[in-house]
Amino acid sequence: MTKVISHEPDASRYTLTVDGQVLALADYRINGNSISFNHTYTQPSHRGQGLAAEVVDYAMNDVELNSTRRVVPMCWYVAQWFDDHPERSGLLTR
Repeated sequence: MTKVISHEPDASRYTLTVDGQVLALADYRINGNSISFNHTYTQPSHRGQGLAAEVVDYAMNDVELNSTRRVVPMCWYVAQWFDDHPERSGLLTR
């Protein structure tokens, strides 16, 4: 089993694939100095395994390390992720 998490900037999303199949993703839109995460999705048969959390964690690390943008959590899951990780609140903006 090969798990890969990657950024697909042309599609404005981060994905988690297993053996080439997309199992979870986080979509975003760039708005000037902010990046709005507006949708996360996990294949129904793979929910409850923490895959979306892995994608969001990867995405937040990527935003922090490779840009100066701040995050707008438009998706309820991303908002919940920040509630669960208050130490990362420095990435947030309104």
